[in-house]
Amino acid sequence: MRRVTLEEVARVAGVSRATASRVVNGASTVDEALRHAVERAISSTGYLPNIAARSLVTRRADAIGLLLPDERRMLGDPHLASVVSGVTGVVRPLGVHLVLMMTGPGTREQALSDLRCGRLDGVILVHTYPSDPVPRQLIAEGLPVVLAGRPLDPMPITYVDVDQTAGAALAGRRLKSLRCGKIATITGPQDTPAGQDRLTGFMAEVPDAVVVHGDFTRQSGAAAMEQLLRCCPDVDGVFIASDLMANGAIPVLHRGGRKVPDDVAVVGFDDSTAALTSEPELTTVRQPISDMAAEMARQLLRQITKPRSPVTSVVFEPSLVVRESG
Repeated sequence: MRRVTLEEVARVAGVSRATASRVVNGASTVDEALRHAVERAISSTGYLPNIAARSLVTRRADAIGLLLPDERRMLGDPHLASVVSGVTGVVRPLGVHLVLMMTGPGTREQALSDLRCGRLDGVILVHTYPSDPVPRQLIAEGLPVVLAGRPLDPMPITYVDVDQTAGAALAGRRLKSLRCGKIATITGPQDTPAGQDRLTGFMAEVPDAVVVHGDFTRQSGAAAMEQLLRCCPDVDGVFIASDLMANGAIPVLHRGGRKVPDDVAVVGFDDSTAALTSEPELTTVRQPISDMAAEMARQLLRQITKPRSPVTSVVFEPSLVVRESG
């Protein structure tokens, strides 16, 4: 098969060869509209960059790491699948390999080693925990890193997030608009920024809400709903801080003879595929996961091509998606 040239990509995109070359090489100085045009042209023409030749010029591995939770959680969380898709959509047209790294014994140390030795050009951290030393190690060594979500403790690291507090406030206002008399929330883990912010935003709107804790998993949603029905049997509106937890919680309501939304209105958070597999389909706060993941990839590529780029944060706006549950 004839190899598509960079000149053809430039012609299809309607830009100069120099502009197309800068996009392919990950330059951060290209106008966003032009960059999107070149990425579309790369996809439509099937252009494949000459990785070996480019590596000789750039002295880069043309590979980035995506550090994810353990495989069992990865397979059960539709949120994470959207992250992978969003990152891949940016890096694949540029000929940059994506290395998926599941959290496990030695994984974080391996990621650090790969960065230090030049086997990876940078890493996106999707999964961190409160005492995780890796973010600060990466910062101290000046290695390219982007965090999914704001850090729990302030640190000079680039991150991409949604306005979690504002999103949870949307959920609170929705339940109040439905004239729910006894409102509760099932929270996410309180040692994570997302769990904290979603609780803070919701309680600002519904300060007298009953609070039961979960950990963003389907199983914790079911257990928390059982606890909620025991302590607050007259509950008629619930904000559940993730769609996956709502998937576990709604069947508990049904088994208890409570109809959704007739008896209990339910609002989730994420707008993942779990919202559409819920019965009934879930009213939820949408965070644009694929767009956020694509931005993580762009921010990481910016750091790789311009090592002295300033630390930045990109925060997306949430929106409420009204469906059948509330």
